[in-house]
Amino acid sequence: MSGSLQFGTSGWRAVLAEDFTFENVRVVARAIARFVRHRAERPRLIVGYDTRFLAETFARESARILAEEGVDVLFCTEPVPTPVLAYAIVAERAQGGMNITASHNPPEYQGIKFSTEDGAPALPEVTRAIEEEIERIRRGEGGRSPRSGAPGRILALDPRDGYLRDLATKIDVSAIARARLRVAADLLWGTARGYLDRALREAGCEVHVLHAHRDVLFGGGAPEPSAERLRALSETVASGGFDLGVATDGDADRFGIVDRGGAFVTPNQVLALLFDYLCDTRPWAGGVARSVATSHQVDRAARHRGRPVYETPVGFKYIGELLKAGKIIIGGEESAGLSIHGHYPEKDGILAALLAVEAVARTGASVGEQLDQLYARDGRLWSGRIGIALTEEARARLHEKLQADPPADFFGRRIREVNRTDGLKLLFEDDSWVLLRLSGTEPLVRCYAEATSEADLEVLLEQGRRFALQ
Repeated sequence: MSGSLQFGTSGWRAVLAEDFTFENVRVVARAIARFVRHRAERPRLIVGYDTRFLAETFARESARILAEEGVDVLFCTEPVPTPVLAYAIVAERAQGGMNITASHNPPEYQGIKFSTEDGAPALPEVTRAIEEEIERIRRGEGGRSPRSGAPGRILALDPRDGYLRDLATKIDVSAIARARLRVAADLLWGTARGYLDRALREAGCEVHVLHAHRDVLFGGGAPEPSAERLRALSETVASGGFDLGVATDGDADRFGIVDRGGAFVTPNQVLALLFDYLCDTRPWAGGVARSVATSHQVDRAARHRGRPVYETPVGFKYIGELLKAGKIIIGGEESAGLSIHGHYPEKDGILAALLAVEAVARTGASVGEQLDQLYARDGRLWSGRIGIALTEEARARLHEKLQADPPADFFGRRIREVNRTDGLKLLFEDDSWVLLRLSGTEPLVRCYAEATSEADLEVLLEQGRRFALQ
């Protein structure tokens, strides 16, 4: 048995046939079973899977191990989005869920996401406990987990209709129906097939669907709703005269939005726009949450609205905790994760896409026109990020540098505030900032920056690169 079985910000991911093997999947499934068996006499877990190579086979083997360990399993009969798994956990009153998915990673990857009984991504204390179980199993300690009675049962589950009914209660379907919008939807060969396209049609949209069939190679790239991967959607929206385009990633927890005319809209922009829109259209009290790496454009909207802003480490699980506590009306990350008050504490790309459609339908303005109104009121910020490859020596040197006292200035910029929520974030007097975060899984550092002009953003990113490599 080989390879690291450690959980990152969103589960365990590894390359197929290297570390992601049947042997290792069995170990992880057994560890999850023992974790939940310590907390419930007869636990029940949902097991789902995505559209990747052998995903359903890994899922069936996981279900077999869970049942062997005395856990009842509700096994999803088709590929299932991660947010739908979150819905099913709550609806079925399960003790958690295990999804075989590598989300937006390239096709050679596969992974396991574990969600707790509230439908939220597992918090660090949970994943640490599972990792400890993994190590005990690897050492051959403990034997099988204690249980009474027969092995667990494996029953079929189709959560599609229930999820879509629930989703329709959180969207202004009547406003969308009245607008009779034409929407292009790129499913990126992932699990949103029969979810996002069906929800749009049931809301009264004319829908043109791209990449709805299963392709385990995802068209030769990662199923990520980025500007680069959504070029076909942008071209379709522009040439077909659609009102907007929407997309989801491989497990449909991330979103992509393309404006009328084909321009890609960044997740940072979408978060600010939807927060402002929800303030106008929902009677909810509360603020907004964003990760430390996410644009402060939403902070400006919150300041205008008199609403608090909560900053979290990277990882949607932290935003989920604020949703559960009722402190926010929306929370999101620059990596295209988003959820709202009254929904599950898990990012949901299908929900985000439908909210963008609703905003266009209800306001009568395109996404770009709504953003222009927001910028006219609050001013505009430009944000971006780059990945900087590091040697082991450079990584160790940078790790020490990020822990040390910050510099007196940053390439001549006066530092107003130092933020160590997650990595090293330096905030400057003109509202610009730069953040450096070492990757926990790759030999690189991610540099995020934001500035008051597009030109200065490019300068900041280059300065961040120089700082990392010095």
